[in-house]
Amino acid sequence: MRVRIAAVQYHLRHLQDWADFESQVDFVLDAAAEYRPHFVLLPEIFTTQLMSLLDVSDVRRAVRELSGYTPRYVDLMRRHARKHGYHLIAGSHPTLRGDRLYNTAYLFNPAGEVFEQDKLHRTRWEKDHWDTTPGESLSLFETAHGRIAILVCYDVEFPELARQVSAAGADILFVPSCTDDRQGFLRVRYCCHARAIENQVYVAMTSTVGNLRISGLRMHYGQAAILAPSDFPFARDGIAAEGIANAEQIVVADVDLALLGHNRLNGTTIPLHDMRRELYDDPVRVVAA
Repeated sequence: MRVRIAAVQYHLRHLQDWADFESQVDFVLDAAAEYRPHFVLLPEIFTTQLMSLLDVSDVRRAVRELSGYTPRYVDLMRRHARKHGYHLIAGSHPTLRGDRLYNTAYLFNPAGEVFEQDKLHRTRWEKDHWDTTPGESLSLFETAHGRIAILVCYDVEFPELARQVSAAGADILFVPSCTDDRQGFLRVRYCCHARAIENQVYVAMTSTVGNLRISGLRMHYGQAAILAPSDFPFARDGIAAEGIANAEQIVVADVDLALLGHNRLNGTTIPLHDMRRELYDDPVRVVAA
């Protein structure tokens, strides 16, 4: 089965009102639809653009106020998924449940159904400045175009998560991210490459670009990419497609899910098959040397 993925490098701009945000989202998602993708990916917390409409002198309070836009965000994204008939991984959005704030990725399917995946590991900024709550469970979503999972930015730096969903049958890992400098971006990018190789899956990532007049969110460094296992049947260098760093654009690639099954059995290396699980049940031996 061939699947087309579109990853949006989303440019953050100062907004005057909600209509500005909706107009920009309409533009990029309508533009993505012209490539007839099965999946569209937006970056992590790209909705922080809406904080330009809020008093951000107290960032902890402002990000909680941002959750008030959740119903309008959900309606907007659902409308595009229905209109264009694609699965939309609509980045992530700060979401309040009771008095707890989560960094939640939202998945919208063509029928208008909405699914959630909370970020499981918090960065220092999310702990210290936003006071978020980590999620507690990881989901594998079965779609008409393969099994997918969402690892929000920092979560891809924990290989155990990717291995769990890959062992459960994932074909594509989607990684919405938001990084402010090249080092942070490369941590996510290198880990995405590693997860594709270790688990013989495709990994699609994208990032915010541009800047905001908000503490902690002023600068962004980003580049979208669609990555493959590093072996003969796949793209050279394991890169099916990638964007130009820090530019507003849409990166598109076709991936063949049938190649994954073949590679997991007949690849030059087959790490999913060769993993000696019994070694991981025992504690490490400490040897005086």
